[in-house]
Amino acid sequence: MQAYRLEIERVMKKYYATLSEKDQRRYAAVEALKLGQGGQIYIARILGCSEKTVHNGLAELAELPDEPEYNAAIRKSGGGRKRYDHHHLDIDAQFLNVLKEHTAGDPMDEEIVWTDLTPPEIAKKLEQDHQVKVSKSVVNKLLKKHNYRRRKAQKKKTMKTVAYRNEQFLNIQARMAEFRTSGNPIISFDTKKKESLGNFYRAGHLYTKEELQAYDHDFNSFAEGVSIPHGIYDLQHNTGYIHIGISKDTSQFACDCLRSWWLQHGRLLYPNATSILALCDGGGSNGSRHYIFKEVFMKIYIHHQA
Repeated sequence: MQAYRLEIERVMKKYYATLSEKDQRRYAAVEALKLGQGGQIYIARILGCSEKTVHNGLAELAELPDEPEYNAAIRKSGGGRKRYDHHHLDIDAQFLNVLKEHTAGDPMDEEIVWTDLTPPEIAKKLEQDHQVKVSKSVVNKLLKKHNYRRRKAQKKKTMKTVAYRNEQFLNIQARMAEFRTSGNPIISFDTKKKESLGNFYRAGHLYTKEELQAYDHDFNSFAEGVSIPHGIYDLQHNTGYIHIGISKDTSQFACDCLRSWWLQHGRLLYPNATSILALCDGGGSNGSRHYIFKEVFMKIYIHHQA
């Protein structure tokens, strides 16, 4: 019987030699169990032990409880690196003192507070103000201990209550299911944030040989123009389209983008379409009272029928 390659057998024998007698018996038994019939003889030969040793190990394994109690305290008590508060007994008070002048909050809710300092800045001020030198990871532990979390604002507060809101969403879901089965297009569209063109600050990093400088304020009067991205998402094909405008975010602009999408992509993807389900937020260039949307979809329909 040759269950393992020669190099694996050599490693097993080296590992077997490092174990205590009890662990040697049990290790040999586990390996024999893996191989089944003929495993005891094979394992005894490659490990250099007797078959009785393997047999005794199997008996010990059988006597082990189904849910053994694990001995987690292998290291002696008191071993390992000491906690940061072992060396800096007053670090909590010093930490809060650093944040005191850099903390703001909600006047209507005393539980809501935040700081404008980053962990490296807090570590630097602890060293400058209190001669306490700690790493950024220690500062992160202190922030977590005092219930500071890295968060961003969540759009969860409703500004107004709309009647029959749930019924509206149920109606939208029903119409979407109807269009999916019929193979007609379902599109979602909206105008995204306008960007002023010019030497303005943009978030992000890149490798350069020299420093990049931008205006210290993003005044529109300094702009060379404006770009207005209009996005259209085709739900049936999971594909998005972007049109960039350089004039105004008007309903005419939105309709031009829809018409362009249909002529360049929609009519080719949906040659047998009989209608379009258009999903969008109300207001602004997507105002539901603007008859120009009815006009553009009517033109699309007439063009498709022709």
